[in-house]
Amino acid sequence: MNDTTTTPALPRWSLAVPPAAAVVLAVTWGRSLGAVLLVLVCLGLGGAVTAAVHHAEVVAHRVGEPFGTLILALAVTVIEVALIVTLMTSGGEKAASLARDTVFAAIMITCNGIVGLALLVGSLRHREQEFRAHASGGALAVIVALVTLSLVLPTFTTSTPGPTFSGAQLAFAGVASLVLYGVFVFVQTVRHRDYFLPKGSTSDDDHAAAPTNRTTFTSLGLLLLCLVAVVGLAKTVSPTLESAVESIGAPVSFVGVVIAMLVLAPETVAAVRAALRDRLQVSLNLALGSALASIGLTIPAIAVASIFLTGPLLLGLGAKELVLLVLTVVVSMMTLVTGRATLLQGTVHLVLFSAFVFLAVTP
Repeated sequence: MNDTTTTPALPRWSLAVPPAAAVVLAVTWGRSLGAVLLVLVCLGLGGAVTAAVHHAEVVAHRVGEPFGTLILALAVTVIEVALIVTLMTSGGEKAASLARDTVFAAIMITCNGIVGLALLVGSLRHREQEFRAHASGGALAVIVALVTLSLVLPTFTTSTPGPTFSGAQLAFAGVASLVLYGVFVFVQTVRHRDYFLPKGSTSDDDHAAAPTNRTTFTSLGLLLLCLVAVVGLAKTVSPTLESAVESIGAPVSFVGVVIAMLVLAPETVAAVRAALRDRLQVSLNLALGSALASIGLTIPAIAVASIFLTGPLLLGLGAKELVLLVLTVVVSMMTLVTGRATLLQGTVHLVLFSAFVFLAVTP
């Protein structure tokens, strides 16, 4: 088949923003941010998020669901994991709980923040939306298994002192995480791909011409560049965030929550746009898939990185986090078992997310 320009070209802004954001990252990396540079970083970060969502949608339209949402979730998580491992290997004892805090924040952001926001905006526009309960319920089951094996059990094991794993236990958790995530991806993309397709979609995009191979590969490359810029600019702005957090009397760990929100911004915007188009299944695929990728890739990565780490690796959640996690699991089960979403479910999830953020500021 001749791959000619049968579809509209990419907008000029979507071609210009990713390299511009990369230039901003290169100019500001490792420097203290004054007022001008801070504004520049914020503009680059916002532009990179917007462009990432646009290019992710182009790729998703070409490869179809659920491959499109999987590509976005997987790409963001791989870059996020690389950032976590880099900070852990250079952060010393201060980074002992970085992986735990980041993964837990990602779970709360995706399962309560992104899901709640998608349910809220979707129900406000469409009153009630349908999704495939067996698909989202299956994803939730894998999330519960992963988070229990990786973040709950270390609090109760006795082989090592504190909320830590022994070497053998960490290796088992890493292998189990890879196996569960790998099987989920296989089921989502091969064995039961139809389970994860949008139900009752009314989007006009379903009938639009698919982008050409050239356009798709261009968008894929620009998507990866955008995600590198998002994570890098989020890291660049973190010292300024630390100062702001200290000025309001919040714990330093809250900076990790803010960084996680910035890194997950592309998935958030994409999930909300999908919900507005009455494609709630796509929103849930993004949110739950990001949570799965965050645990399923982070734990094996830190299991390997732990070989080179000298300090303790704190993985077990505290009592407050365990309560929030149990509440999130119970509410998510009640939300996903029905296959229908209304304003009420979205509000409940957003209230839980607000509680997480509030308690992160005032523990």
